[in-house]
Amino acid sequence: MQIIVDPVTPLEPLAYDRVARGLHWLIAGLAVVIVSLGWAIPGTARETGSRDLLLLGHRSLGLLLLALMLFRGFWRWTHPPPPLPPSLMRIEALAARATHGLFYLFFVIMPLSGYVNAAAAGHSISLFGLAEIPSVLPEDNRVSQAAIAVHLTCQFLIYAFVALHVVAALTHWIVRRDGVFERMLPLRDR
Repeated sequence: MQIIVDPVTPLEPLAYDRVARGLHWLIAGLAVVIVSLGWAIPGTARETGSRDLLLLGHRSLGLLLLALMLFRGFWRWTHPPPPLPPSLMRIEALAARATHGLFYLFFVIMPLSGYVNAAAAGHSISLFGLAEIPSVLPEDNRVSQAAIAVHLTCQFLIYAFVALHVVAALTHWIVRRDGVFERMLPLRDR
């Protein structure tokens, strides 16, 4: 394990690289916006331009999130994260890895199922009104309904995992003070 030695502070684990940290916070912020748009859609009348604008934003940002998650997965594969501190128990390290793996899975399944839902329902998928994403599926109500069920299930699973992630991060920061929380802070130097 690589450790930074600073004569003033205790030994700390290395931080994630700048790209990993930037992607983490960009995706987190984007997810908040996408969820906000998604929650606003049902309360908007179907025949209004406002609903169309909310759907355009939700779908476009969802596709952007998918692209960012695929890039983030590639980045993590080619730039392994810093090692966890040895103070973590084996079960904690396993839980951390499993949680991150499930985050990646859900954040890929979520936009894909949203795309399948829209495409199978016969809706066009526009990327910010600049380009149309072609449907690779025939119109099929059962496929659309199954996709929206997956989309909504992933939504609540993501909420649960975000809550778990935040509690774990705060525990590392406030209770354990083991440097794990600080590894992902945006302005942290190695």
